[in-house]
Amino acid sequence: MIEQTAYRDWENAWRLSNGTVELIVLADVGPRVIRYGFCGDENILHEVDSEAGLTGGLDFRLYGGHRLWVWPEVARTYFPDNRPVEVTTFGDKVRFTSLVEDLAPGTYLQKQMEISLDPEGTRACIEQTITNHSHEPTELALWCPTMMRAGGHAILPLPPRIAMDPEHYQSVGLMALWSFTDFSDPRWVLGTEFIQLHQHIQPEARFPEQMSGIWNPAGWGAYHSSSTLFVKRTAPIRGARYPDSGCNFEVFTNPEFLELETLSPITTVKPRESASHTETWALFRNVRPGTGEDWIRSEVAPLAESVSLPE
Repeated sequence: MIEQTAYRDWENAWRLSNGTVELIVLADVGPRVIRYGFCGDENILHEVDSEAGLTGGLDFRLYGGHRLWVWPEVARTYFPDNRPVEVTTFGDKVRFTSLVEDLAPGTYLQKQMEISLDPEGTRACIEQTITNHSHEPTELALWCPTMMRAGGHAILPLPPRIAMDPEHYQSVGLMALWSFTDFSDPRWVLGTEFIQLHQHIQPEARFPEQMSGIWNPAGWGAYHSSSTLFVKRTAPIRGARYPDSGCNFEVFTNPEFLELETLSPITTVKPRESASHTETWALFRNVRPGTGEDWIRSEVAPLAESVSLPE
């Protein structure tokens, strides 16, 4: 089912539902996927309550949910997506197209999300596109942060661990650091096969924010909150030049929310050309809580790996 609806204080939103899960996408602003959850259950995404229903203006607002950003993080990244978007439905898909970013600090980019939901189960596909409407080529990567509700923890798989031998002298991955990254912060759990980042509402740490990124050849990241597991997948492209020294997945947290982020390879987009990046999402309920690597191997990884990518 695809229907236009109101959501909180926004009059123009769209609901996609198959009776098991639902997504709500804002069209008064954005586009933003503001809700993803089991029907009748809580939203797995974070919402900024103080910004509910706001539209217009020149200030950038987070709003909550899932957004499409532009890497590198410079002024144009924060172009305020406060204007209405064009909505087109066709078959089982809904396309949300923003206006061209033709005001400062915009550089004449146009963003689009094309969203579909499987007829059964929980899998959703979000195809994200940026088109360059300027007269000059521009170098960018599509950056896709999903804001998760407070109180859970993110999980990213590290490249496979193999004992040192003549076939394994070279590095297999990386971990990016920001000026505020502090691995002594108890929100981090650095394991043998996985990295975890916990969201704390009142962190006892030097910095309120934490962030890191990795090269993730498995192509999945997860967020566990209560007994619900959110998974997002994207196809890693080996040999491509990725942002932040080679990251295709990043995590960020502060006292309000946690972000699970994917990035596309860096590309030069010529005038009137586009670049795209696709994510697949899934939700699982009744996933027992845990934090250790045995729990991830037995409970989380099999579910994450069961989420198929688009053909």
